[in-house]
Amino acid sequence: MRIIIDAMGGDNAPAEIVRGAVRARRELGVDVTLVGREEEVRACLENEGCTDIEIVDARDVITMEDDPSTATRRKKDASMTVALNLLRDGRGDAVVSAGSTGALLTGATLIVKRIRGIRRAAMAPVLPAGEHGVMLIDCGANVECTAEYLLQFAYMGSFYMKKMTGCEKPRVGLLNVGTEDTKGGALQHEAFALLKKAGDEGRINFIGNVEGTDVFGGKAEVVVTDGFTGNVLLKGSEGVIKFMMKSLKGVFYKNLKSKLAALVLKKDLSAMKKSLDVNEIGGTAFVGISKPVVKAHGSSNAASLFAAARQAKIFAESGIIEQIEANIDYMKIESEHA
Repeated sequence: MRIIIDAMGGDNAPAEIVRGAVRARRELGVDVTLVGREEEVRACLENEGCTDIEIVDARDVITMEDDPSTATRRKKDASMTVALNLLRDGRGDAVVSAGSTGALLTGATLIVKRIRGIRRAAMAPVLPAGEHGVMLIDCGANVECTAEYLLQFAYMGSFYMKKMTGCEKPRVGLLNVGTEDTKGGALQHEAFALLKKAGDEGRINFIGNVEGTDVFGGKAEVVVTDGFTGNVLLKGSEGVIKFMMKSLKGVFYKNLKSKLAALVLKKDLSAMKKSLDVNEIGGTAFVGISKPVVKAHGSSNAASLFAAARQAKIFAESGIIEQIEANIDYMKIESEHA
């Protein structure tokens, strides 16, 4: 197993990226290829006491200022572009990058390509909720969707959660403004009918519409939505979590009594904070691409990069892509099976 890592992507590149890559090699038992400016990457490796990791030189870097729709085409020698080309050419089993989300998604689509028959790849983070977590699919890759896209998201999300978390029958919910079957606009009505049919045929475990309040309540393991709505929900949730953590800190440090209470609850509070920490969650999988691509958080430190590499390893070993390929006929509305 070889993980290709974009060493120049993210706010803390290359030092933290290299540190996380070294840890991944030592603890995950994987081979690693680091892509970036060789002299900078090598210096970081030497600081970590590790000089035998493969480096592929790439002189350019895709920045947040670059147009994500054209970045990988214009910057052929950028670390992200080179990493994706290595994956396409079979020189690794997965790519991890903390660089520009839009550029990585576009590059993965153009270079590595989508699974044949999949209309759009989706960004699919797994959020902390319930026993297995909840996948929000899509969370920003596809602002405008068709009902067929949402049907495919449901299938891909189900396969991912089953393989990655061990949830035998992931519950799939369609994000809507109410739980009644008649809620929503034309997109939701059409998607509901397709998802219900797939559920009735026993191909997915569709439970109907879910509201925003249900996402973190453990009602479903897969929440299907268009990228615009999903992104608003995701960013809003992140803001609420930050606000709540800040508010809790204020409460527990208000006076001596609250400080004593904080001391008693320190272990439980630390566990809660850890469960919400992006450095523990790792990254977001691009589901629907023909080979595993994982987007690490832009502010990734070594721990976060390690978690993303671990996720990429499990993804590559899971057989999710092969399962999607085997079921593609049922995921296209023009198919006689749909």
